[in-house]
Amino acid sequence: MPAAAGVRAQALQADGGLVDDFRLVQTPRALHVCNAPSPAATASIAIGRHIAQRVPAP
Repeated sequence: MPAAAGVRAQALQADGGLVDDFRLVQTPRALHVCNAPSPAATASIAIGRHIAQRVPAP
């Protein structure tokens, strides 16, 4: 079935290059996932584990 091309957001580096992978930005009170490319659903468990390791225990 023919269809039009889709559009998705893609994070850019300061030099204009594409961010190819997840970009995690941590501040004192938050951890932001700034780029989640297409395979995010298949990698979600591994990414969740990685994020959990970066969050300090209460």
